[in-house]
Amino acid sequence: MKKLLTKMMMGTAALALSAVAAAAETMVIATFSDPTPMNAVRATDAFEKATGWTIEWRVFDSGTDVIAAMASGDVKVAELGSSPLAIAASQGVDLQMFMLSYAIGESESLIAHNGSGIASVEDLKGKRVAVPVGSTAHYSLMGAIAHAGLTEADVTIMSMPPDQIAAAWDQGTIDAAFIWPPVQTQILQTGTRIVGANQTAEWGYPTFNAWVVNKEFAAEHQAEMVAFAKTMDAANQAYLADPAAWTADNASVKAIAELTGAGADQIPEILKGYTFVPLADQVGDKWLGNAANVMKSTADFLKAAGRIDTVADDYSAFVNTDIAAEATK
Repeated sequence: MKKLLTKMMMGTAALALSAVAAAAETMVIATFSDPTPMNAVRATDAFEKATGWTIEWRVFDSGTDVIAAMASGDVKVAELGSSPLAIAASQGVDLQMFMLSYAIGESESLIAHNGSGIASVEDLKGKRVAVPVGSTAHYSLMGAIAHAGLTEADVTIMSMPPDQIAAAWDQGTIDAAFIWPPVQTQILQTGTRIVGANQTAEWGYPTFNAWVVNKEFAAEHQAEMVAFAKTMDAANQAYLADPAAWTADNASVKAIAELTGAGADQIPEILKGYTFVPLADQVGDKWLGNAANVMKSTADFLKAAGRIDTVADDYSAFVNTDIAAEATK
């Protein structure tokens, strides 16, 4: 009896330790180095308190890398640009967009190196243009090239992650780049903005950054995902309430600088290049209600450009409206 009791106690202890280990399991969330209000909250434990997760924020250089991480199952929740999102959905990666991170404006732009002879998109013919291939910036660049009546064959497109773009720029081995901060801010010191993603959106090539989640994970963790969405929305709302207060000496701006590497003196201007949409406004026909259509049109364009092989007939399965709807109640 004593031996049986001992075995039972040992078994109970093992189960308890297993439960603790499961509860302490780290949740990996993919994001980028964009200096956004979310990063001010990321610097605190607000996301952890809201969700109950132990979070490892893993910063990626490109959407292509995020897609691979989600496809492998290593990442369940991620930030992803609209172009990589369309690529992932077309490839059948198990994910759903559940809210907007931000709409992309001049936060992604085509910058021409001073002395390159580029004063318009048409001047890109015969030039070397760097961009992270597969990103929203790449989609905007392709849209700009098409709008100018050029083809991809007219331009030497060089695929580079942001840090390599900065190095190539300094070495003078590229003529222009379509990129986001903080590299955009850096190269603007010796370059000129030719066109931003806000303009290419008006030409018919809209881009945004979205938050996506593994479908099965979302179904099993609805409450946590709603809490995550609420906390993300609160971060953006804090900025929208008084953008003028976000100066270089603002505590939130300093926190963003610390996490992203962007200069605190540069962040207030960078923030103006993003369009942060309140979650309540995302629930409707313009944003989440239209997300599947944007994915479809983006995928059609990418296929025509030879970047993907297949396009789905319907992308509605890659949009989750329930999380945002619940989070705004």
